[in-house]
Amino acid sequence: MSKPVAVVTGGAGFIGSHMVDVLVDRGFAVRVVDNLTGGHLSNLQQHADNPDVTTEWVDIRELEPDGPLFEGARFVFHFAGIGDIVPSIEKPIDYMDVNVQGTVRVLECARAAGVEKLVYAASSSCYGLADTPTREDHPIDSKYPYALSKYLGEQTAFHWHKVYDLPVNSVCIFNAYGPRVRTTGVYGAVFGVFFRQKLAGAPFTVVGDGTQGRDFIYVRDVAEAFYAAADTAVAGERFNVGAGDPQTINRLVEILGGEVVYVPKRPGEPDVTHADIGKITSLLDWSPKVPFEEGVHRMLANIDRWNDAPLWDPNSIAKATETWFHYMSKYER
Repeated sequence: MSKPVAVVTGGAGFIGSHMVDVLVDRGFAVRVVDNLTGGHLSNLQQHADNPDVTTEWVDIRELEPDGPLFEGARFVFHFAGIGDIVPSIEKPIDYMDVNVQGTVRVLECARAAGVEKLVYAASSSCYGLADTPTREDHPIDSKYPYALSKYLGEQTAFHWHKVYDLPVNSVCIFNAYGPRVRTTGVYGAVFGVFFRQKLAGAPFTVVGDGTQGRDFIYVRDVAEAFYAAADTAVAGERFNVGAGDPQTINRLVEILGGEVVYVPKRPGEPDVTHADIGKITSLLDWSPKVPFEEGVHRMLANIDRWNDAPLWDPNSIAKATETWFHYMSKYER
């Protein structure tokens, strides 16, 4: 008996690679689609000798609906896209092209293949400076092009559900963390910044006073939520995914241990993110399993992975975030 097939776009990326792990554990043959712009081959090294995990190194904007890549697939998990806030302010055309038009290509491939379910990776940044805990019906208030592009991609997916009857759900990710989180690239991901600073014996660059809270959710829990959103009769729904238990940046520093230097608070950023996860727990019987401190210690066990990550300090951070302060300061007025 042949194995069920799933397609994971962005499958060499942070969350996408953990989605591959979950699917393999559940007996799927997995087709990974990635152009390796943000993904890394090393994220899939545990599957290098597994014939049930195949890879196609292609940009999602080049996908054709009549191609064989999606043929026979039961599920599609769509993570591919470009992230990060500051670059989206500097290059909005790229973000709209990849995150919206690229999503259209994926949707058309899934529709042509007659898949049972497509699950879209949405971003909690679409809510803006939201009331907390934040429910799925909270008003949308995207503050920068990245957030807007992810929201438009989600709305496109729901449009395909409404018009073409493509079964779609969306998982709105809050603050995912865990093994394989990005180690290189632009300034942004707090774990990559702090782990490299810890390795170098440098002080942690804490934004503001460190009391801001983030709804950190361990990446394996995120991938399990995506599977739950696929393996259900429910369709046409957005599900918030977080731990429902925000942790302060000061708490993260306390777990890591080390000196601190403070950098200016960034305008337009929420003081706290907090997902209301009542909908996904009740409709899909999903709940987070990995406590925050345990998740951080799991990452620390492989801290050497961050040896080659950029080492940020207050001066380099100030330079990297000039665009942010220039365009986002309006939200502080």
